[in-house]
Amino acid sequence: MTAEPDGPEDRLRRFATIWSRAVFPVTSTSSTRPEFEAQLLPLARRLSEALLARTFDSDAGRAVGAALVDAHCTDPEALSRTLDCVDAYLVLYCGGDGDREDLRARCARLQHAMAAGFARTLRERTLAEQEAIAQAALQAQGVVAQALHASEARFRAVFEGAAIGIGMADLEGNILQVNGALLRMFGVSEPTLRSRNVREWTHPDDAPQTWRLYDELVQGEREHYHLEKAFYRPDGTVLWTNLTVSLLRDADGDPQYQLALMEDTTERRLLNLRLRYEATHDALTGLPNRTFFFERLEKALGAGEGQRFGLCYLDLDGFKTINDSLGHAAGDRLLVEVADRLQSCATAPGEMVARLGGDEFVALTTGPDTQREVDELAGRIMNALLAPISVDGRELTVRGSIGIVEGPAGERSPAEVLRSADITMYRAKSAGGNRFELADAEADARAITRHGLTTALPTALERGEFFIEYQPLVHLGDGSVRGAEALVRWLHPQHGVLGPDRFIPLAEHTGLIVPLGRWVLEQSVRQAREWREMQGGEAAGPLRINVNLSPCQLTHPGLVQDTVDILERTGVAPDALCLEVTESALIGADDDLLKPLRRLAEMGVDIALDDFGTGYSNLANLRRLPVSILKLDRSFTQSMQQFPADPVDLKIVEGIVSLAHSLDLAVTVEGVETGAQAEQLRILGCDTAQGWYYARPGPPERLHQLALVDATG
Repeated sequence: MTAEPDGPEDRLRRFATIWSRAVFPVTSTSSTRPEFEAQLLPLARRLSEALLARTFDSDAGRAVGAALVDAHCTDPEALSRTLDCVDAYLVLYCGGDGDREDLRARCARLQHAMAAGFARTLRERTLAEQEAIAQAALQAQGVVAQALHASEARFRAVFEGAAIGIGMADLEGNILQVNGALLRMFGVSEPTLRSRNVREWTHPDDAPQTWRLYDELVQGEREHYHLEKAFYRPDGTVLWTNLTVSLLRDADGDPQYQLALMEDTTERRLLNLRLRYEATHDALTGLPNRTFFFERLEKALGAGEGQRFGLCYLDLDGFKTINDSLGHAAGDRLLVEVADRLQSCATAPGEMVARLGGDEFVALTTGPDTQREVDELAGRIMNALLAPISVDGRELTVRGSIGIVEGPAGERSPAEVLRSADITMYRAKSAGGNRFELADAEADARAITRHGLTTALPTALERGEFFIEYQPLVHLGDGSVRGAEALVRWLHPQHGVLGPDRFIPLAEHTGLIVPLGRWVLEQSVRQAREWREMQGGEAAGPLRINVNLSPCQLTHPGLVQDTVDILERTGVAPDALCLEVTESALIGADDDLLKPLRRLAEMGVDIALDDFGTGYSNLANLRRLPVSILKLDRSFTQSMQQFPADPVDLKIVEGIVSLAHSLDLAVTVEGVETGAQAEQLRILGCDTAQGWYYARPGPPERLHQLALVDATG
């Protein structure tokens, strides 16, 4: 066995070797096979570079196709073997670690470009031969009498030995002479072919200018023309040709004959059609792919005034679970069945279904009344997915989420339409799935803003765009400032100051919450040390900093060590720090999740249960949680802003405070906005409070001033 090539260059040479062995037997060249392989190596390298290029460029494929003709690979079998070799081995040996589906699509497009470049160069060479033949024909009639016989012999040799079909006719279209190649192309005898008139050879696929050009030539108004033309053979099959017709004049310059040269391009055309189909259709389902869909969408969006479009963007709900549990083969069979059902939903004129990739499909409808039609199309798609799909003896229920975009043509680009449909589809999925939603410009704008914020988060932390504001925690008994809660803000270059509700969920989703939370913790602890140093003495003792922990930070293995390191670097005692954890994050928490909190509590760090009362937790569960403070949610105390307060809320708060104190837990209240509210909470026994009544979140200097006022009395 031969060892697998080690590096990209070895793989490239292996591909060139396979290519040369396949093509060399059908190549008219005086080179040896190793020499021929050396000619193919730079062509293979160019294909490899085009396959892996950041931006795909089909010029490389056309150039390689042209180079094959220059290397004397003019036999159609050489092109066929080359394309088979590229299809089988280019991605395998030169694809590297790229996305196989994308590489296969690029490979198909490269094959298409190679065939086009091969055809164009071969046609140019044929035209050169045709010019030589025409010159020979003219020379045969214009030479002096002494050389006439020799010239006619030379012309006859060219005429009979040419690989392309040649025919001569008079100006009335009567065929006078044909060569053997032309007879073989049509599959008829010479008498049969000569009995036909040129004007009888019409075909439904003739280009509009075909017969206009012919009339101009026989009338002497043009010397030649070239076009692609189809002919019917006697057996009914179609012969496609590259046709060049030239006008032959007599010695006086008067039109006398017409000379036609035909190159059989039938197989090449079929190959191009096959390559075009493979490049524009999904290999698994047979549906149009993303490339084809974008072409149709661009055409629909460029339609004239009064035309509209409707687009349904479908994503299957829970498809990953099917792949993970039953395997990708079962998932593929499911996708094929879904594709068949979707195709049956879009059969009207102006409708199409395509697969964009994975489990994402799109349906398009066009016309003047798509507002109604796209809703009906979405309804048909949802109904088509109702019946279970049988895969490997299992009945699978398939559901989907659909985003619908509808509007007039000419207002948006294909990328904008697809982005809106994608956003709308995810909105439907977020609402529970198995439904469709209509695109909404405001919702799109919010989603785009969220995406922009998400992508900007990592660099924002590096650029120092985050800052912290502090809201004081006030003792309800004596009104003294006992500390502050750290609240992170983002000074965005375009959107201004953003609160945590705008970016903390995004940071949690991307995983950036861990480094961001570590930064907030360190900055806050450093600020607590500065406060104590500025105030000094005993007055500085009670000041404490409260920092929020997200659920993602709780599960991060470095939480305890990061906290210890920060406290040691800053020289702050653990009892100056309180970490706030939402009640919902600890519902049903097991010992593994509680272990880091217990270790921190044992060190002396206070743990506060934030938003208490909103998580529907078991009150008896408080005994197993390593918390020392309950932060009562503001929803329980809002009624106390007015007099008289709701007696039910009073009883609830009184009960919570009594329970907390019996468990040696302090109670902090959020959202205190009036003096009456603060007094009522003091009477109920709450320990500390925070809210706009005392101070809004602000810079650290403000808290220092408040604490200084308390210290000086």
